[in-house]
Amino acid sequence: MGRLAIALLLAALLPWQPAAAMDPPSEGAPREAKPTLAVGAALDDAGRVWLARVENQRLWVSSSSDGGLHFSRPVAVSSAPEDIAANAENRPKIAVAQDGTVLLSWSQSLPKRFTGNIRFARSADGGKRFSAPVTLNDDGRVGSHSFDSLAIDGAGRVAVMWLDGRDRDAVREKGAPFAGSSVYFTQSADNGARFSANRRLTEHTCECCRTALTWTAQGPVALWRNLYGSNTRDFALANLDSGKQRRATDDEWQIDACPHHGGGLAVDGRGALHLVWFTQGRTRQGLFYKRIVGDSESLPMAIGNAAAQAGHATVAAAGETVLIAWREFDGRGYVAQAMHSTDGGASWSPPQRLAESSGAADYPLPLTDGERALVVWNSATEGLRVLPLDLGKPK
Repeated sequence: MGRLAIALLLAALLPWQPAAAMDPPSEGAPREAKPTLAVGAALDDAGRVWLARVENQRLWVSSSSDGGLHFSRPVAVSSAPEDIAANAENRPKIAVAQDGTVLLSWSQSLPKRFTGNIRFARSADGGKRFSAPVTLNDDGRVGSHSFDSLAIDGAGRVAVMWLDGRDRDAVREKGAPFAGSSVYFTQSADNGARFSANRRLTEHTCECCRTALTWTAQGPVALWRNLYGSNTRDFALANLDSGKQRRATDDEWQIDACPHHGGGLAVDGRGALHLVWFTQGRTRQGLFYKRIVGDSESLPMAIGNAAAQAGHATVAAAGETVLIAWREFDGRGYVAQAMHSTDGGASWSPPQRLAESSGAADYPLPLTDGERALVVWNSATEGLRVLPLDLGKPK
């Protein structure tokens, strides 16, 4: 590791200064009962790292132009507090368009158990001010809307998808059975200024696994844990524009419960899709990766140490660089692990142990622009860290 990478790593180990300490909420404002560790992160075309995180029931956005060494003063997306999901599989999402528009989506939890809304806001001035948040689910029901995903083409098109309980509620109100949830989505052609009516992508999906969404040359492509048969919970892929669907994994994980363990999806510069997922199926068990190019798929490749509970992987890709990050537990604390490919997933570096945490910790988030690679990791004890990787050729 070169001197610059070492300096970046040492500096990035400094904990994030909580937004609430910089701009405290008004007197009497509600406060979180527990820490919200799950953050959103993105790289823009200029190489800036963008961060979305929740403090004191408000969503805050900041950016760094030096690889995470220093972040700008956080800007509150809204002055009104709301209960924002920011733990485990549900976190705020952030993306930055080519013209600098900053886009955010998140899941808002409502007082009634298992109910919520999908929320959205944008900044047209590079993150200085944000539009008033809007609710994207348009059914008007107090129901389940959660586990959103956000993807953009960079030039104006925006897609947001989520797990939705409106079909289940309507069917059960008539006394009929309904398995799982549905997947709904909406799109915008003007960087989120206006959105189309909600559309249903599919019914009968897993209820509490995160979804994933990426933008390809053919439009937005979604990944979610689907229900096959009565209780086989494997992953499916679909293009939101065409509606064409395919089964993405054949693990035959039969379980009468939601695993709370979604998958990750990214597209590289050549159009190849990269998938990461966890399973305890009859066919295979553990954490896996595969690449899809057209109708051709690589064999699933096991990643991580199953004995250390490797799981909750996420993947990022740009150019021919593919970066995977996941979390393990070594018996003493949580560990952020990563591995990378510089040839589009044909060969891989060995797993790299990036950092440890002695307390509660989020799942690590990989970021890459093809030239560099970073992993954003937040923990209760050590705070937020931006961890650089050396993209030397895989051995």
